[in-house]
Amino acid sequence: MTQAPLLTPPSTDQHIVYSSITWEQFKLIQAGFANSPGIRLAYYNSTIEIIMPGREHEMFSRIIGFLIGLFCLDNAIEFEPTGAMTQEQEGVVSAQADESYCFGSSKPIPDLVIEVVVTSGDPNKLKRYQALGVPEVWFWQDGLFSLYRLRNNQYEKITRSEIAELATLSIDLLTRCVLMAQTSRLEAAKAFRQAIKSSSV
Repeated sequence: MTQAPLLTPPSTDQHIVYSSITWEQFKLIQAGFANSPGIRLAYYNSTIEIIMPGREHEMFSRIIGFLIGLFCLDNAIEFEPTGAMTQEQEGVVSAQADESYCFGSSKPIPDLVIEVVVTSGDPNKLKRYQALGVPEVWFWQDGLFSLYRLRNNQYEKITRSEIAELATLSIDLLTRCVLMAQTSRLEAAKAFRQAIKSSSV
């Protein structure tokens, strides 16, 4: 008896971008993909992006989410991981982040969204979250984090999180451990927790 070979997910993201799409057309397309959990959709400024995340994308996304979860647990921070939940403003914008979080209490719009950028994709990513009113957005690209804070309806680049619960989180430490996780997830988690405990002593 022969076994069917395992199917390996694509290593890089696959993107399809269409412009001149109405909100009504987008909702029909969204409904058509309702039973395709591996596909993410985004809409803004009459443009739809259809994304099939690759293996690298998903690995980084999960590792970042895992480390942030560790940070919250080790610091007794109440948090709600809302993942890739669909965030929408009717008729204007729809987005699904790679990771998203509410801190302290549950909210309609998360306090933080994180996007992993492996390929360029649609340049409207930050504008989508601006339209939704997301307070803070992080991008992971080329081994680095870029952080943005919403002020007066415009995003400003920042060097560390301005979310009160994440004030003591070192972005350098997080970056180092995310990169370390490419070799060993276990060693990355150990190093991360050890550094967190050392800084809290």
